[in-house]
Amino acid sequence: MTPARAHRFGWLLLSAVVTLAVISPLIGPNDVARQFRDLSYAPPMLPRVVDADGRWHEPFVYPLRVVDRLERRYAEDRSTRVPLRWFAGGVLLSTANPRVPWLPLGADALGRDVLARVLRGARLSLGVAAFAVAGALCLGALLGAIAGFVGGPVDDGLMRLADFVLVLPAIYVVLALRASMPLVLSTAEVFWTVSSVLALAGWPYPARVVRAVVAAERRKEYAEAAKAAGAGRWRILLRHLLPAARASLVVQATLLLPAFILAEATLSYVGLGFSEVVPSWGVMLQEAARVGALLDAPWLLAPAAAIVITVLAVHLTATALPNDRPPM
Repeated sequence: MTPARAHRFGWLLLSAVVTLAVISPLIGPNDVARQFRDLSYAPPMLPRVVDADGRWHEPFVYPLRVVDRLERRYAEDRSTRVPLRWFAGGVLLSTANPRVPWLPLGADALGRDVLARVLRGARLSLGVAAFAVAGALCLGALLGAIAGFVGGPVDDGLMRLADFVLVLPAIYVVLALRASMPLVLSTAEVFWTVSSVLALAGWPYPARVVRAVVAAERRKEYAEAAKAAGAGRWRILLRHLLPAARASLVVQATLLLPAFILAEATLSYVGLGFSEVVPSWGVMLQEAARVGALLDAPWLLAPAAAIVITVLAVHLTATALPNDRPPM
């Protein structure tokens, strides 16, 4: 696959992930908090159009019945067909019988729909990563631009601060910063706290890039001409020099976004992120680890697959971006 095709495929894949996250309430066949107590660790229910006798029907599912609760074994009740309805109750596809849920990716320990929780979790996990990237880029671009434009002791001081943050193990810095804050927070407070912590850990990367670009560009003729024409320092910096770092900032964004997605999942996995009732990818992976999902309930690893797909999409979008990076 050529870089251009990989770039287009990455954008399509990333757009699909973001779209599914945005419209998740319309796609998940069940509410994320609804518990089906008789379907704990129920396997995925595949839609069918042909019944056990070989006759064709509109899409339907067979309800599940418990065979052995201790061994978490289920069997399809093939004596009953439950039709699937389109666009009923504001949901894309659901069952005609509200007492028989459709679980496309199975259920978790509390009998909650895994697909609905993965889709809703994408909102939190991607939202935290996106705001953290925006914060890191804004803070890094500002400090890097000031360092590159002013130079001297200001440049040295800001770059030494950036170097100090860079040499620290990033994930341990994030864990330490989050652990130093109150553990019991609301969902909104966790969202903004984790976003802020990740932004504080990630700002040195774009700062160093922007500093190098601004330091090189400020000596060029167009910057000197703007200064001779009477333009102020901030106008020269914001109007003429910072736009030269735009491509480099895009590259930095594609590097920070996957890292922040994994960081949010790690924080929630170790109990420093969202609470268990909130469907984020890290919270769901924490539950999957408790039950040995790889052998007993592999459908609980759906959030891991979502993380892999999202990270792959971001990396593919970066394949056709400019590779020329200014020297550090």
